[in-house]
Amino acid sequence: MYKQLIISVKVFVLIVVITGIFYPLIITGVAQIFFPYKANGSLVIQNDKVIGSELMGQQFNSMAYFWSRPSANSYNTLPSAGSNLGPTSAKLMQQMNERKQNFIRLNSVSASTEIPSEMIFASASGLDPHISRAAAILQVDRIVKYRRFSDEQRKRVTDLITKLTEAPQFHLFGEERINVFLLNLSLDKIK
Repeated sequence: MYKQLIISVKVFVLIVVITGIFYPLIITGVAQIFFPYKANGSLVIQNDKVIGSELMGQQFNSMAYFWSRPSANSYNTLPSAGSNLGPTSAKLMQQMNERKQNFIRLNSVSASTEIPSEMIFASASGLDPHISRAAAILQVDRIVKYRRFSDEQRKRVTDLITKLTEAPQFHLFGEERINVFLLNLSLDKIK
């Protein structure tokens, strides 16, 4: 019995060393060598300062920017979470109606316009960085008007949307999407 306990402890220690030390070190090393930008969190740096990550949603409330998907936790990374409100929740219905009416009013779209669901529902993690192409297109008029863009600048905004639209993953899973953070960074470069 004592001999088997010693063998079990040795196997346990060996597995812990392999899976808890060697494997993570090897994977981290490979990632740092071949994918350093992604391995370090896809951080966006401007003027030697980290201003965000491509992987995390951020709040944009200004009329001059594309708006992100609503977040149930105000884009707080700790803890990332949804609201856990169910389909029969009166509070969820109220939030949806308020978000929809707000989007329609501030973007000057018709009440009969179908508003993309990601502009009405908060994400499960509260940190999704993407919106659909349709959601971005519906915001163009507001941004152009607020920034007092010319027709040429308006065209550049719509070209940006086309340029930054990402295909479904592996061209199979999901839908076309746009990273709002990267779109807004590019928007600021339009003079």
